Amino acid sequence: MKNALLNLSLLASSIWSPIPGGITSPDGFLAAGISAGLKPSGKKDLALLYAPDGSCCSGTFTQSISRAHCVDLCIERLKASQGKIRAVVINSGQANACTGSRGKIDSEMITHELAKRLGLSNEEVLICSTGVIGELIPVERVNNHLDQLIKSLDKNGSLDAANAIITTDLRVKQIAYQAVLGGRRICIGGMAKGSGMIHPSMATMLSYITCDAGIETELWSDMVRRVAESSFNAITVDGDTSTNDTFLAFSSGSELDPRYFSTLEEGLHLTAQYLAKAIARDGEGANCLLEIKVEGAQSDVEAQVIARTIASSSLVKTAVHGSDPNWGRIIAALGRSGNSFNLNDVKLWIGPYEIFSDGIPLDFDRQIVSNFMKERLKGKYLIDDLISIRLLIGMGRGSATAWGCDLSDEYIRINADYTT
Repeated sequence: MKNALLNLSLLASSIWSPIPGGITSPDGFLAAGISAGLKPSGKKDLALLYAPDGSCCSGTFTQSISRAHCVDLCIERLKASQGKIRAVVINSGQANACTGSRGKIDSEMITHELAKRLGLSNEEVLICSTGVIGELIPVERVNNHLDQLIKSLDKNGSLDAANAIITTDLRVKQIAYQAVLGGRRICIGGMAKGSGMIHPSMATMLSYITCDAGIETELWSDMVRRVAESSFNAITVDGDTSTNDTFLAFSSGSELDPRYFSTLEEGLHLTAQYLAKAIARDGEGANCLLEIKVEGAQSDVEAQVIARTIASSSLVKTAVHGSDPNWGRIIAALGRSGNSFNLNDVKLWIGPYEIFSDGIPLDFDRQIVSNFMKERLKGKYLIDDLISIRLLIGMGRGSATAWGCDLSDEYIRINADYTT
């Protein structure tokens, strides 16, 4: 499909159907999540994802220069092993970023101990960390719990793992889909964490997808990059990119007939966009999911930049929080996106209501639109928490969608008290 940023309306008619489960739903994958005492809460904080022999792994990562050592380790080992990764250990509570040479040594020690226990080479084991920047991983505590973690590996361990990777998240994020391709059942599973510091450039965002269809490494990597662009790179909560962003995707099993590659990629998009929207919907202090659709741009890339600019605008996000149809803030964000357009061609809708057309505001009932927005904020008015803003900016063929959330005083409270 020419437009890599697949429209959700196309996905809605997909042959993929949701099923109970998560990261372990595809054949051969196991997961575990335990409490290793890494977080003061005593909740689950150490997870393990175990892939079948012969699996292919690809990933995208934060573009921040201030990235954590675990990101560098993942990149190095994916290259050294040519994507033949068997295990990923994930600790929650300590980002192990900006911790000097000690952070690198700690990541290597943990993966070495895990590889030894699993009978794998070091290059087949990855580590992901999430939590407070500058906090070191309690290595001895983690290593003392590795045997328990391995013994906990289970086909039904997806929920435990999804719980173990969260930090400030209010909700566990996991999903699974299945489809029949050429008479063969194919399953895709996923889990993610993220609530604050979300504005990925690939935020404390971690996401994992598994699939039981075999794909050649280079083709799989291309799919994963395209999927990331239309999902995890299309969300924002607060405009802050973090140090540990990681998206890893596993392909396993007998090779899929190339005739079904496009259908498989559609399923990957569906899974990743579900997880990405779950992250935006669960933004710290958020009350709604904000969706920005841009059409008529000169290219998909241009449309994506515009959509993300509007979705990340603090003024747009606070207006949404106040159920204020302040269209001027949306047009202002469009204007500073760095893309050229003719204002006389622009049309703007909030939900089903056209607000602005051909360069001038329309006569609309502000209270009706405000009530529409208010009904979608969480609380006693909740009907559907999606507030959609659509812009038609010209006659081009470029389009994109970005997701975000409102900006509330609760977000300020959460982040003002984060380490105190």
